[in-house]
Amino acid sequence: MTKQSKALYFIPYSIWLVLFVIAPLLLIFYQSFFSIDGQFTIENYKTYFESSTYLTMTLNSVWYAFLITVLTLLISYPTAYLLNKTKHKQLWLLLIILPTWINLLLKAYAFIGIFSANGSVNDFLAFIGIGRQQILFTDVSFLLVATYIEIPFMILPIFNALEELNPSYISASRDLGANNVETFRRVIFPLTLSGVKSGVQAVFIPSLSLFMLTRLIGGNRVITLGTAIEQHFLVTQDWGMGSTIGVVLIVAMLLIMLATGEKRKKGENHK
Repeated sequence: MTKQSKALYFIPYSIWLVLFVIAPLLLIFYQSFFSIDGQFTIENYKTYFESSTYLTMTLNSVWYAFLITVLTLLISYPTAYLLNKTKHKQLWLLLIILPTWINLLLKAYAFIGIFSANGSVNDFLAFIGIGRQQILFTDVSFLLVATYIEIPFMILPIFNALEELNPSYISASRDLGANNVETFRRVIFPLTLSGVKSGVQAVFIPSLSLFMLTRLIGGNRVITLGTAIEQHFLVTQDWGMGSTIGVVLIVAMLLIMLATGEKRKKGENHK
């Protein structure tokens, strides 16, 4: 393939990148310097960093994103590990990924029916004698639904990392006298850490800006930056403040990507 043909293939990608990634980011950054009256100002950033309300929302966003990521990882790693050992692993992986093809709003409304006062979960609790409980519009229901939705995005990179793991490393570990726990701790997990980092990025970053689930499942009990952005753009019409929060959120996402990204070793040869 010649350099000219390579450049030709690169043109559509460049156009897409400029129109749908770079331009929206620049517009958000530009809009963040305007007040609700359309006046150029830096008061939006001053308000954000001096307001205990916005800082609390930031901490809530990070905390809930952290909890969702931890719960997702605790479920996904053993699942991916066992999945890698099964006979028809590609089929099982496809079944795990299938729910991601369903619209998020449809899944949210399905869980509203499941967790509602007359839903199937409360029907089961009443049947076994515990009685109906308030499940919907709680932190627990929000975390459960968010974890369920994010699980496939954590399983996939971990599964790929496990599949690429050379079995000879595990055999060598066993030959050297390591038991299953030591083999996992010293060989399997460190060599699949890249998959874990990719999964953390795929889960933590979107979880920072959740707003639909906080409203439908959490009943606005869970207030995050995503909720604040929605309110500023759709309710108060303060696009400047909404853009300011969006800029802060983008910076936080970039920091997470840098923290969980692969670090190249010094002296590494580049092809």
